[in-house]
Amino acid sequence: MANWIIRLDEVFKPLLNLLQEHQLSGTYLQADETRIQVLKEDGKVATSDKWMWLIRGGPPDRPVVIFHYDASRSEDVPSRLLDGYVGVLQTDGYAGYNKVCRDNPITRIGCWDHARRKFVEASKAAPAKRKGEKVSKADVAIGKLRKLYAIEQRIKDLAPDQKIAQRQQLAQPVLDDLKTWLQANASRVPKDSLTYKAIQYTLNQWDHLIGYLNDGKLQISNALRSEERRV
Repeated sequence: MANWIIRLDEVFKPLLNLLQEHQLSGTYLQADETRIQVLKEDGKVATSDKWMWLIRGGPPDRPVVIFHYDASRSEDVPSRLLDGYVGVLQTDGYAGYNKVCRDNPITRIGCWDHARRKFVEASKAAPAKRKGEKVSKADVAIGKLRKLYAIEQRIKDLAPDQKIAQRQQLAQPVLDDLKTWLQANASRVPKDSLTYKAIQYTLNQWDHLIGYLNDGKLQISNALRSEERRV
């Protein structure tokens, strides 16, 4: 069965090329990459990391999702897959996307799910809270981020220009408060802690993370939620 799929690669190649052209004709793409293992591959041991790159987007009413396998996680992969693209690219903070954004007229924005995940990991790693103890700083950050997601849920059915207005009115104050809190608490947690790493990641990615504010067609994160799946 695996060999059947391998042989289909050539059969469907023209269709895949058309799908990629269609995808790149849009102005908003979301990208991510995840580790997978391949049992038998020339020059690679079975336990080594290989990568499945996912790109979603295209014309707003006809988005395309394409999976690209590559044994590498180097910057050459997104440079090849996104060559010639003009528009917004939403990713996490991985530096492998830097080159393609420099070489093409691409505006890069961040993904709040990736930032939030780091605080969730810090919260889970913290000792169990005893009665009367203060909430951990990671949990405080998660609470602030929860407000941003609640706003997005509230405005999800609005037109893009209405979303911009609501984000400016509702989300901007939350973001201002969050940034002030992050800056104030960065020096109050151990530098080898997961909370410190989460704070630093968020601050380092700040300009990208707030990129969704001024365009109502953009999402707060790369995570596909139920309301988007029905589109």
